Amino acid sequence: MTGMNGPLWTPDPTFAASTHMARFTRFANERCGAGADSPRALWRWSIREPEAFWNAVWDFCGVIGERGERAVVDFDRLPGARWYPDARLNYAENLLRRRDDTPALMFRAEDRVRRDLTWAQLYDTTSRLAQALGALGLAPGDRVAGYVPNMPESIVYMLASASLGATISTASPDFGVQGVFDRFGQVEPRVLLAADGYFWQGRWYSSLDRLPEIVRRLPSVERVIIIPHTDPEPDISAVPRAVLFNDFIGPWQPREIEFRRLPFDHPLYILFSSGTTGIPKCIVHTAGGVLLTHLKEHQLHADIRRGDRTFYFTTCGWMMWNWLASALASEATVVLFDGSPFHPRPEVLFDYADEVRMTQLGVSAKFIDAIGKEGLRPRETHDLSSVRTMVSTGSPLVPEGFDYVYRHVKSDVHLASISGGTDLCGGFVVGHPLLPVWRGEIQAPSLGMDVDVWDEEGRSMPTGKGELVCKSPFPSVPAGFWGDEDGNRFHEAYFDVYPGVWRHGDWMEWTEHGGVVIYGRSDATLNAGGVRIGTAEIYRLVDRLPEVLESIVIGQPWENDTRVILFVRLADGQRLDGELEGRIRMEIRENASPRHVPARIVEVSDIPRTKSAKISELAVRAVVMGEPVKNSDALANPEALEEYRDRPELRR
Repeated sequence: MTGMNGPLWTPDPTFAASTHMARFTRFANERCGAGADSPRALWRWSIREPEAFWNAVWDFCGVIGERGERAVVDFDRLPGARWYPDARLNYAENLLRRRDDTPALMFRAEDRVRRDLTWAQLYDTTSRLAQALGALGLAPGDRVAGYVPNMPESIVYMLASASLGATISTASPDFGVQGVFDRFGQVEPRVLLAADGYFWQGRWYSSLDRLPEIVRRLPSVERVIIIPHTDPEPDISAVPRAVLFNDFIGPWQPREIEFRRLPFDHPLYILFSSGTTGIPKCIVHTAGGVLLTHLKEHQLHADIRRGDRTFYFTTCGWMMWNWLASALASEATVVLFDGSPFHPRPEVLFDYADEVRMTQLGVSAKFIDAIGKEGLRPRETHDLSSVRTMVSTGSPLVPEGFDYVYRHVKSDVHLASISGGTDLCGGFVVGHPLLPVWRGEIQAPSLGMDVDVWDEEGRSMPTGKGELVCKSPFPSVPAGFWGDEDGNRFHEAYFDVYPGVWRHGDWMEWTEHGGVVIYGRSDATLNAGGVRIGTAEIYRLVDRLPEVLESIVIGQPWENDTRVILFVRLADGQRLDGELEGRIRMEIRENASPRHVPARIVEVSDIPRTKSAKISELAVRAVVMGEPVKNSDALANPEALEEYRDRPELRR
C-alpha cells in the first residue's frame, strides 16, 4: 500500500508483463497496427477501430466457431447494429473446451455440502443432460428456467441447454411464488430445474412447498427436474411432472456433445431487472455478445488465466452468476458458494479462498463494508497468497473500502472495482491490471466501450458529474426485451434521453487519473436546492461512522423543493440521540457540503434491498410518499418497508 498521496497499488513490472492485457497489447500492435503505447491509447484505438478490436479479441481469446467476414453491420445505429452477421458458434462449446481430471467446478454450501467436479465429469454430466433434454424435443429458441441455488447442477443445466440452442433464465430459491411467476411467467419455459431446498445461516429451507404452486402457474412447463440438495431422498410426489435429476439423466451414457452452432445473435439468456418499480424487464442477451464480452473482461481486465480459480459471491438471480460461469471459457476453475457469506463465521469466504487457493476473489462493496464493521483482519489471520485480484461490484466501493482492503485484507492485491449491470451483462468501467489503483476510483473504461460523461444537454463533460453514456454500439447490447414486439420499452429504457446513445442511468465523473467515480443511480440522484447530489457521496461519509451499520437516503418533495432524508441502521447498543445526529451532520457538512446535510435523520432496524443485495432507494421513496411499491416481491426483505410508512418525523 502506497502513501495517501499516491496510488494504493501499482502493478509490479514482472507481473504486468505476464498479464493477458500486456500480451493483447502486443498482439494488437503487431497484428492490427494499433500503435498503442499506453492503456489509454489502447482504449482509444478499441473505440476508434471497433471491427479491428473485436476481431482481435475473437482471435486472441480463441473463440470456437466460424467468425465470417463481417464484424459489424450498421455500426452507426444504436440500437440496431448487428455484430458478426455471418458467424456461427455455440456458447457451451466454448466453455467445455477441456475434458481432463483437474477441477472445473468447486462447490460449498455453507458448512453443509462440499462437492467438486472435474472437467471430464462436467463434460460427461452435461452430455447426459443434453441428451435427456433433447429427447424431450428441446429445440433452439425454447426457454428453460432454473429456480436454483448456486450449485454445480445449475451450471450443468445451463451448459446442456445452451448446447441445444435453448434460452436460459434463472432465479434464486429465496424468491417467493409471485417473484418466480413475475419472471418465468413472461418467458414461458418448457423445462424447470429446481433444488429440493437451500441453506441459509445454518438453517434449511424447503423449495418443495412452493414448487406445486409455481408449476401450477406455469402451464408451459412440461418437465420439472429436482436436484436433491438438502435431502438425499426428497419426496417430490406433490410436484407435478417432477423427476429427480439422476433419474432424468439415468438412461443416457456420456458421449460427444453435438453442439448446435447458431448465429452470433441467437438468444442465450433472458435476464431480469430487479423489478422494484414494476414487473421485471426481460432482457434478452445473445450468445455471441455474452461470450465475447466476458472473454474480454475476464482475460484482459481481470487477467483470468488457464488454471486459475475464479470466485464471485453471487446467487443465480444476479447477472454475476452468468459472468462467473463464463470463466470456464478461459479454462479457469469456477468456484461456487451458496448460502450466507457470514456463516458459520464471518471469515468463511477467506477460509474458502485459502482452502481452494482462489486467484480471483469477488464480493460486493457492501460485503467489504460489512467485514470492516465486523473488525475482520484477514491479512493477519489468513494466507491469501494465491489471491491476485479482488473484484467488487453491486454498488460503488467507497474510498474507505479501498483503505480497508489494502490495510487489512491484502496489501499487494489488484483491487478492481467494476460497474455495469444486468442491462449489458457486463461492465462499462472496470479494473485494469496495467494501471495503478487510486483510492475511491474505478480504474478505466472497458476496452471497446465508448464511455463518456454527458450533461443534460448531451454535451461531453471532461470534468464534473453527469450521466454515464456509451456513444457507440457494443456486442452485448441486448437483442431487446422479451415480449416487447415494437421495441418501445427497450428504446425508452436506454435511448429516450439521448437518441442513438446508450444512457445507462448512473451518475459518474472522470478523475484526473483517467478513472471514474460512480455516485449512484441517476434516477435516485437527489436534487436539493437545485443541486444534484449522488447518494453514494452521503453513504461513504455516514457509513464510516462506527455507530452506523448502514444507511439509505432519499429525496422527499417539500415546500416546492426537495429535502434530503437519511435513514440509519445502527450497531447493537447504539441509539440515535442528539449527539450522534450532530456528528452525522457535521461529518457530511465538513466533508461534502451544506447541501448534502439531511433535513431529517431517522433510525430504522432494517434497510430494504433487492435479491442481489442492492439497497432499494426507489422503494423507500415510494413508501415515504404514500405511493404503491409496484413489485415488493422483488425485495429480499419487503417487510422492512413497513417501518418507513407514515413516519411522524417526515410530516414536519
